[in-house]
Amino acid sequence: MHPEFLREMTDQRVHERREQGHQARLARLAIRASRRRRNAPDQADGFVVPRIPDYVDGSFRTEPASTGPAGTGPAAEQTVSEAGQAPAAHRAA
Repeated sequence: MHPEFLREMTDQRVHERREQGHQARLARLAIRASRRRRNAPDQADGFVVPRIPDYVDGSFRTEPASTGPAGTGPAAEQTVSEAGQAPAAHRAA
């Protein structure tokens, strides 16, 4: 066989073997990670959900809703807030 062909075939085979080894290493890492998660489900993964501001300007509600005229009390404010809108007394300018 011609030496150049032999060299190319050898290079191709080495590349294939290295790729197989890399894939096997990734598979072992994935299996180990899933086993760790399965064996310790009560431990937190370190992800902390950030607080979401109550108002458009990024501020948070500091005091409970106050009672006002009819239809604007805490119950009415709560239904408006659940709809995703800011209370009428605190709308942004």
